[in-house]
Amino acid sequence: MDLTSLIPSFGNVAFTLIAFIIALTIIVAIHEYGHYIIGRWTGIKADVFSIGIGPVLAKRTDKHGTQWQIAALPVGGFVKFRGDANAASAGPDDDAMEGLSDEERRHTMHGAPLWARAATVAAGPIFNFILSAIIFFAMAYATGVATDPLTVKKLSEVPGVEGALEPGDQILSIAGRDTPTLEAFPDFVAELPQESPLSYTVLRDGRSVTVETLYPYPPYVGSVTPQSAASDAGLRPGDLITRVDGAPVATFQDLRKIVGNGDGDELALTINNAGETREVFLTPRRVDLPLPEGGFETRWLIGVSGAMIFEPATRAPSVGEAMSSGISQVGYIITSSLSGLWHMITGAISSCNLRGPIGIAETSGAAASQGVSSFIWFVAVLSTAVGLLNLFPIPILDGGHLVFHAYEAVAGKPPSDMAMRILFTLGLAVVVGIMMLGVTNDLFCP
Repeated sequence: MDLTSLIPSFGNVAFTLIAFIIALTIIVAIHEYGHYIIGRWTGIKADVFSIGIGPVLAKRTDKHGTQWQIAALPVGGFVKFRGDANAASAGPDDDAMEGLSDEERRHTMHGAPLWARAATVAAGPIFNFILSAIIFFAMAYATGVATDPLTVKKLSEVPGVEGALEPGDQILSIAGRDTPTLEAFPDFVAELPQESPLSYTVLRDGRSVTVETLYPYPPYVGSVTPQSAASDAGLRPGDLITRVDGAPVATFQDLRKIVGNGDGDELALTINNAGETREVFLTPRRVDLPLPEGGFETRWLIGVSGAMIFEPATRAPSVGEAMSSGISQVGYIITSSLSGLWHMITGAISSCNLRGPIGIAETSGAAASQGVSSFIWFVAVLSTAVGLLNLFPIPILDGGHLVFHAYEAVAGKPPSDMAMRILFTLGLAVVVGIMMLGVTNDLFCP
């Protein structure tokens, strides 16, 4: 295997590592802070809050007696609560717990009431979900909501659009058909003639004007999926695909059909960007896509999303709309991830959908290379994934601790020390196995 193939085409390894470390540090810090602050609020004191593991580079102790530190290896973090034998809260430190008064024991992880311990454990993943929801909320608020009537806010940099449409134009009809509400616009576009140019009637400065320009959704690259065929081939937002294997394409739907019907054969794309023409070669990849109604659909994709020839005018959403959008996106990631895991277990989709640290690092670097907003969006998605993973009922993870707390609530006592040691060893083996599968997929899956 050529190890140089692991170096992403968008830049060098250093850029990838920096992006990965920044993303991971943000997510870990929020996760561990959730544990810490809820623990403190419920009366459990923390001895150490660490960002990173390994040798300590810098530290300070606050008025609550917690040592805040930055460690040398930025691949995780932990909170060590008072009374813990180690950072995993695998069991009590018998020497530290010995001789404590009832009041002092109350402030330890293992002497606190069950509700306080469970709330502290659950807080880490919950804070990851909250971080994601806040990011999605902010992005929805910043992007705005398209509003009727359909009006041009800004032209995309697509050759052939400038000089026809103008910012402020209200789109009255396309190809002789009156434009509907924005809610019905996707169905309306699908029924238009699949060709360019089309006639547009617009309201401009109080008068009706007819112009000719491109189909609303030409084969114009709005975004590129990290670690996709398009990303590896060097496609970038703003590219207009004018030909595929020498044949002209007029609409994004044309491009989708050619790729989907090509059975994975290599394609030659002719690209126009800012008047410059280039040709790239790429091979579509089979991708398992979650369906809105549940389940997955396997399709050939190159990894680009289309965009309109103009940005529609928007309005600021209400706080409720933006909040609903943020929460629903977190919910969608959780449900599609669980569905994907189940379909991998049953063999319905490939286990190559599970990626490890190399794949995550490459994706973080690719997202960062596409701009700040793309990187922030990736952090939100990864934060939800980390929160969900930590809730799996595997000993050593937060979900495993919650299972132990549930057992204690039913049985009236925690599992024995021997059972805990065995379960934590098994849990560690499972986690290492999952990581090894992810790394194997990173190295050998397409």
